[in-house]
Amino acid sequence: MSGLRGEVLVPGAGGAGEALVLTAPISFWGGVDPKTGRIADVRHPQHGARIAGRVLFLPGTIGSSSASAVLMELAHNGNAPAALVLHEPDAILLLGLIVAREMGWPTPVAARLDRQHFADFAGRRVKVSAEGEITSPDRGSQDAA
Repeated sequence: MSGLRGEVLVPGAGGAGEALVLTAPISFWGGVDPKTGRIADVRHPQHGARIAGRVLFLPGTIGSSSASAVLMELAHNGNAPAALVLHEPDAILLLGLIVAREMGWPTPVAARLDRQHFADFAGRRVKVSAEGEITSPDRGSQDAA
């Protein structure tokens, strides 16, 4: 099956898991618990959802320079997403993956894909290759974006 080609923002291991498509931007600082890999922000629509081991689709982030530290801790604790798919690059957040990789910790690939495609993956098993190919076995054939 063909998939959608995302732009690789930060190289990492390809990953697969159930898609978690966030319906609102999130702040990793205070919004995600690095010890549990769960969304901790009680105001977020997906409060309590586990991001660990899932393909995380982010429509946007709410800035904090500490977001990179939270993502780095998630990688260190084994609670990182299997892959990250962002609508817009967030250099601060992605710095956490870069530092984690430099520390020798396993890090997922991060790719950019237009959010118009996010809903197509909601609740499905998704694979993101190290090259940025985003596929779902039950999604059907798609043209490359």
